Amino acid sequence: MYCIQVVLYLQSCLNNNFMIEQFNFDIRLIFAILNGKVSAAINRKLSRNFRQNGLEITPEQWTVLIFLWEKDGVTQQELCNATFKDKPSMTRLIDNMERQHLVVRISDKKDRRTNLIHLTKDGKELEERARVIANQTLKEALQGITIEELSVSQEVLRKIFFNTKD
Repeated sequence: MYCIQVVLYLQSCLNNNFMIEQFNFDIRLIFAILNGKVSAAINRKLSRNFRQNGLEITPEQWTVLIFLWEKDGVTQQELCNATFKDKPSMTRLIDNMERQHLVVRISDKKDRRTNLIHLTKDGKELEERARVIANQTLKEALQGITIEELSVSQEVLRKIFFNTKD
């Protein structure tokens, strides 16, 4: 809750044409938030919730599965772009998912140099249970936060991301 309040405060100051130097904020807190402390906490909770419910998938695998449930049969590069992961990380992730029989690589008929990543039957069957668990985890994480607070926070973080991305 405090993280959201900080983001809301920053947004209100910026909207009121305050210069960033004119207010005192805890730079360590801001960078802790932006360095992924919130993301790490949610990922730990999501991982624990998956395990407790008998799903042997990681939050990283979850991000790939979400994309494939929406659009099966994509290139590894498309998955990299969608999940903000580099190619070596995605290769390891796909390798692990293949060992778990969640996905398969199939050569693209149009370009044999390219592999398309497809869900297996096991990967498809995880969808309903995994979505329920992930939604419950997110609900727990967002407890006490209004839609308005969430909307403002999302917009602020989106702006920070686009201001700083390469």
